[in-house]
Amino acid sequence: MSLDRAAEFIKSHKKFLVAAHMNLDGDALGSELAFARLVRGLGKSCAVINDESVPYGHEFLPGVSSIVRFGKNSGRIHADSFVALDCSDLSRTGPVHTLAAGLPVLNIDHHISNGRFGAVNWVEPGACCTCELIYALYKKLKVPIDRQAALQLYTGILTDTGSFRYSNTSPLTHRIAAELLSLGVHASDVYKKIYSSIPYDDLRLLAQILSTMRRDAGGKVIWFQLTKELMKGRNSLSFDLSESILNFARSVKGAQVAVLFKENLDRRNEIRVNFRSQGHVDVNAVAGIFGGGGHRTAAGATVKKPLARVRSLVLAALRSNLERKR
Repeated sequence: MSLDRAAEFIKSHKKFLVAAHMNLDGDALGSELAFARLVRGLGKSCAVINDESVPYGHEFLPGVSSIVRFGKNSGRIHADSFVALDCSDLSRTGPVHTLAAGLPVLNIDHHISNGRFGAVNWVEPGACCTCELIYALYKKLKVPIDRQAALQLYTGILTDTGSFRYSNTSPLTHRIAAELLSLGVHASDVYKKIYSSIPYDDLRLLAQILSTMRRDAGGKVIWFQLTKELMKGRNSLSFDLSESILNFARSVKGAQVAVLFKENLDRRNEIRVNFRSQGHVDVNAVAGIFGGGGHRTAAGATVKKPLARVRSLVLAALRSNLERKR
């Protein structure tokens, strides 16, 4: 079993370097922090390193202050292993992946598009999130889950299941969540910190982006775009913009797929495309056409072409997919 191999990997190493995907979300961050707490509970050392800051609304998580920001001195961190969490490809960790050179890699993920790039690969597409897998490691290695670990794990489960609304929510998801709540996690507090503290100006921006909404494929595709012009003067947002917008699109009657096109603020002609599906369309397969991936109902890709061209290509691919399913 992959769980057994992952556990043996942890037992056989002492110094871990841990990273997750770029554009950190609750599952990536929660799984990093909970993994670090796990191995430290076994008397081992662990450094969590990312190329970006903690996303807004997640600063309350125990351990965030100890996260190392990738930079000139990152190479001085001594480790005998590299752990990639919630990443379909090692490059998804951004420049942090350079630190994996010469180290055995443990790859723990739940994306169906995972490339099995590690020396040990534990990939469970049926899991609701990577935090579910880290929870299983706690049980396997008999490390008690304290309130801090419970909070880290619960945050990953809450966010990656869309607050228990998405199709990846299973009976096991609820059983794990119930146990974590029994350990002192307050569900309403976590929800408020992540989702109920959006500044007024950011909400106004959301309204502007929603005004770009358009339909395609006879209303089966709903799409939005976020341009550099709209983001002028902003380096970041206080909330998960993609999820907020795509959740609105999912509620449109008759829509099968929602798409958000985002211009990269730092690079010319580079577009991030986020897909969400109601299940009829496999957006992992569509994202794969453009070098991306993810899950059947949630995926993404980064395409290095002008916005109008990317939009044209993606919408054509979605129309083709929908026509084949008639």
